[in-house]
Amino acid sequence: MSVALATSTQPAKPFPPLPAGAIPTIRGEGWASSPPQPTHAAERLYRKQRLAASYRLFGRWGYDMGGAGHITVRDPEWPDHFWVNPVGVAFSQIRVSDLMLVSHSGEIVDGGAIRRLNRAAFAIHSVLHAARPDVVAAAHSHSLYGKAWSALGRLLDPITQDSCAFYEGHSLFREFSGVVLDTSEGEKIAEALGPTNKAVILQNHGLLTVAPTLEAAVWRYYAMENAAQAQLLAEAAGTIQPVPDDIARLTANQMGSDIGGFYAFQPYWDVIAQQEPDLFD
Repeated sequence: MSVALATSTQPAKPFPPLPAGAIPTIRGEGWASSPPQPTHAAERLYRKQRLAASYRLFGRWGYDMGGAGHITVRDPEWPDHFWVNPVGVAFSQIRVSDLMLVSHSGEIVDGGAIRRLNRAAFAIHSVLHAARPDVVAAAHSHSLYGKAWSALGRLLDPITQDSCAFYEGHSLFREFSGVVLDTSEGEKIAEALGPTNKAVILQNHGLLTVAPTLEAAVWRYYAMENAAQAQLLAEAAGTIQPVPDDIARLTANQMGSDIGGFYAFQPYWDVIAQQEPDLFD
């Protein structure tokens, strides 16, 4: 039995214009990373706009319990500096002008009116960015399903097409010792992440994802939280049936790529940019 697919002769509607000052994403050009900007200043603004949007998305998704968690993006001109949120500003209210530029030695060198640094953000992210030059962005939070899964002390299994994205691409850090306030603990986390992994489960703590673009790092966090939720539900319902190793490995290459994460982020960016234009202030 054949199935006829519906087609339309109507011209495609253009994407709605972004708010004034927003740097658009170039679509359909096959970028495996963020489209190149002409200057360091333009690239910096591009990254900061998406960082502010990412915090707002984390707020929408409920990843902002008590303001815990942090997303960072490396500065394009000074790679030993990263941009991060100030402590005490709600994720759902972060603006571009609120973001702080922090050196790997912990100095706040630029930012808005509020310049309070989350010590855990510095202790973890400064070391991660130093240890992994390929990492442009990292995301961590205390989201519900991620921290619930982390309490099991296990890697995620490839039980769905989506969770296969993390097959052989994430690791487990078992040494929970309280709030991370010292870079020595950050060094242990960076070591557990390893030289190529895209994520690490922090036992009794939560999830942390990294990528060569901010877009992919944030998408990976969203996808990993979803994978943790799916496996918790599946194991509560019965016996899971993991995908065979060879198929899981194939699917990981299909679902877990950097470019896939970059493009998966774009619809969320479009929505938040249109609905909350004050983030560009």
